Amino acid sequence: MGLWHVFYADWQMECCGTPFSLGDEVSWPLLLSDADEVLGGGWHDQLTKIVGPVEDVPGEEEEGASRVVREDTGLVVALQEHPVHLVPPEGPGAVRPGDRIRSVGLLTVQTHGAELPEVRGRVRAIQVLTQGFAEPESGSEAAWEPVPGERWLRSVDRCPKWFTGDRSRSEAGAVVTLEVPGTDSWLSYAVREASGIPHEGANPGAETEGVPPDALAALLETFSRVR
Repeated sequence: MGLWHVFYADWQMECCGTPFSLGDEVSWPLLLSDADEVLGGGWHDQLTKIVGPVEDVPGEEEEGASRVVREDTGLVVALQEHPVHLVPPEGPGAVRPGDRIRSVGLLTVQTHGAELPEVRGRVRAIQVLTQGFAEPESGSEAAWEPVPGERWLRSVDRCPKWFTGDRSRSEAGAVVTLEVPGTDSWLSYAVREASGIPHEGANPGAETEGVPPDALAALLETFSRVR
């Protein structure tokens, strides 16, 4: 049972998402996003390390294949660079099926675009994320821009369907800690270490065994902070 931080953006939820609560089992298509491109960057504990081979997963005929990485412990996530089959073929330096990659990014729920493989897991912690935004230059009609790293987290028992705020400070989505069977993770390793569980011989999921849901959520929130 691996633990993974996942960002569920407000517009993804408000468009076609289904609210969920602590302990719910969910199934989401996940994308390994460039963290610098999500809300201006400046992410901290929510980053995820992925190591594994790249492959193409067949999709609908009109959409082609989805390019994914199969993490060494079993998690399958789409790659942001090539979420669908590319026409024309990839250029020099592109990641291709059979390549092995090591990448750090932000796992995000992606319900739009190509049909991606879904990851099934249990929700172990939920934090509503509030983002700070900066006013555009005087006279500009551009939208307010997110301020990198200017964000706050608030623990909740249920993810809202609708998010609130104003132009300078607005709820931008939720950070969810998902427990995925058959996987292990950087986050799980950190939780085991903090809990004094020996790494050698420890079964994946040992860090959550016997921990009451509320206590587990409180513990996991200490591993999802802002700077």
